[in-house]
Amino acid sequence: MCASHSSSGSYQNSKRVWIWTQSKEVMTASVERGWNTFVFSSKHQQLANEWSLIALICPLYVEEGGIFDNENRRVATIFEVSNPQELLQLKPAKGEEENVVINLLDWQVIPAENIVAAFQDSQTTVFAISKTPSEAQIFLEALEQGLGGVILKVEDVEAVLELKDYFDRRDEVSNLLSLTKATVTRVQVAGMGDRVCVDLCSLMRPGEGLLVGSFARGLFLVHSECLESNYIASRPFRVNAGPVHAYVAVPGGKTSYLSELKAGKEVIVVDQKGQQRTAIVGRVKIETRPLILVEVKRDLDTQTIYSILLQNAETVALVCPCQETGHQKTAIPVTSLKVGDEVMLRVQGGARHTGIEIQEFIVEN
Repeated sequence: MCASHSSSGSYQNSKRVWIWTQSKEVMTASVERGWNTFVFSSKHQQLANEWSLIALICPLYVEEGGIFDNENRRVATIFEVSNPQELLQLKPAKGEEENVVINLLDWQVIPAENIVAAFQDSQTTVFAISKTPSEAQIFLEALEQGLGGVILKVEDVEAVLELKDYFDRRDEVSNLLSLTKATVTRVQVAGMGDRVCVDLCSLMRPGEGLLVGSFARGLFLVHSECLESNYIASRPFRVNAGPVHAYVAVPGGKTSYLSELKAGKEVIVVDQKGQQRTAIVGRVKIETRPLILVEVKRDLDTQTIYSILLQNAETVALVCPCQETGHQKTAIPVTSLKVGDEVMLRVQGGARHTGIEIQEFIVEN
């Protein structure tokens, strides 16, 4: 059987996507993004033949409760589920079929989880027919493991673009971010300002935090409040991230202002080694607090300065570099920070337009 995906990236290689459409624009957009397996009803074989002349596609045909290839070989069995009883009766296939396609006629989230549970020990690749990218995402993530694939049944190009963007963001998480050591050159009390606490829908571990900075050219790894403290109870879901003007790293290689974050938006959580994952913002708190200015340099002989303002509090800390041997502190509270200390920094392009890096001359002080 022809390949169902050709895009690079660990997540895209582990999940399969077939497209069910009659739109030539949707077909073109899908092929350009590495999805070349298309599902047609049996009466649309002529359309499949026409598309095969203009693009390298793998056509499959729906007929009599199954999906067949060009040589009339069954490549998947379709199960239509319209009630909980039918869902309970789903069993992993014992025949020769490699794939199973589930069509939930009354779509809900809980059945997606039940399907994953039913087939978790099976070698069968289970697809679900999805009519929107958000449905597809739930099937791919249900019970963390998710289904093996989705059939995106749409006539709208934007649906393909949105699903591809989701895959790109998931693949981005599997890549290590390049972090570098920077040496503190200045620590100064800076007066009052409006600072932002970012509360996530995920728990963070020691060494993890958000990438934040006054300038997009250099983002500091600000530690979460997961560490035990004599001053306040541990809050492993929170990062006291900095003032409202600061940049924070978000998926897609972009930045956002801290003041723009709100419930439902995604941010990137990063650890000392550059391992990253996405997390959803659950709440943002903006309050007036005393601030402290921290400036660093990557090389003390250069003129480039990277800076961040943070709340002047014992529970606010910057992540330290990893040490291969010996006792290592995970983070240094800003109240203990001194010239000569080393912290972790993400260096990137400084020019930004609506959070997207652009090639442009820029001076920021």
